[in-house]
Amino acid sequence: MINREWHLLSRPVGWPKPEDFALVETPVPAPGEGQVLVRNKYLSVDPYMRGRMSAAKSYVAPFELGKVMQGGAVGEVIESNAEGIAAGDHVLHFFGWREYAVVDAKHAVKVDPEAAPLSTYLGVLGMTGLTAYAGLLRTASLKEGDVVFVSGAAGAVGSQVGQIAKLKGASRVIGSAGSDEKVKLLVEEYGFDAAFNYKNGPVAEQLREAAPDGIDVYFDNVGGDHLEAAIGSLNEGGRIAVCGMISVYNNTEPAPGPKNLARLIQTRGRIEGFLVGDHYDLQPQFVQEVGPWVASGALKYRETVAEGIENNLEAFLGVLRGDNVGKMVVKL
Repeated sequence: MINREWHLLSRPVGWPKPEDFALVETPVPAPGEGQVLVRNKYLSVDPYMRGRMSAAKSYVAPFELGKVMQGGAVGEVIESNAEGIAAGDHVLHFFGWREYAVVDAKHAVKVDPEAAPLSTYLGVLGMTGLTAYAGLLRTASLKEGDVVFVSGAAGAVGSQVGQIAKLKGASRVIGSAGSDEKVKLLVEEYGFDAAFNYKNGPVAEQLREAAPDGIDVYFDNVGGDHLEAAIGSLNEGGRIAVCGMISVYNNTEPAPGPKNLARLIQTRGRIEGFLVGDHYDLQPQFVQEVGPWVASGALKYRETVAEGIENNLEAFLGVLRGDNVGKMVVKL
């Protein structure tokens, strides 16, 4: 059997180009002792992967040149040499960007395809969902009655942040997105109180119009002018949770910081970055609370699905462009 997998050939400068990557055919590997062979069913592509394509020191090791890349995946075990996992089981693991993966059993998490669609374990019930939950409730310390602003609000994380904020008692939730269609989705399907297309005018002006009394929480997925606008509208004691800054990921020069940071002195505001990996202790609480919301329809989610391993790279580039609505996954 043949396994197809994506390799990084060169480190992208600016926007990644197709020639930086190659889809390579390799033999399907055999599992060793304590390992399982998984036929991947869904692969995850996420903005943070752009950072791993660089050699710069970061919170996670860079992808190695000439070797297969990694990412979240969920699939079916077709051969097992490990106790507790049998052929036919489905597992979540971190060896995506390939059709078949050998995984140490200790790094595979069994999931139930009867309880929820497999793809949701990469999104609304997976790392994406926990990112939204931990960043909003722990890092940003959401309180009942807060006014919340979310950038990249139609994306996988942002759409959940806004809905969780409403379910937890936020008085007003505002989102920004990159198209009028996404703005409509935020208000009509996800229940945001207001939303705006950041391409239609200065973010600061549109935010002031949507939140005339200021904001208490900003969940940042974008950075740049969105972060500066949020600081400008921050109320006293406001909190900013920095999850991502997708607007600067492909810059070849360092992006300038917000010009109005001094306002944090006046507002006693706080900016704090976070990584979901620091908050896995919340996983049981997250599943217990969010699972029923998803099952009942109280928390809605969308997925953008690309078909086939050959489209894995294009799906990733689509995330960087903002083509996706909700979680982007690749179905194999």
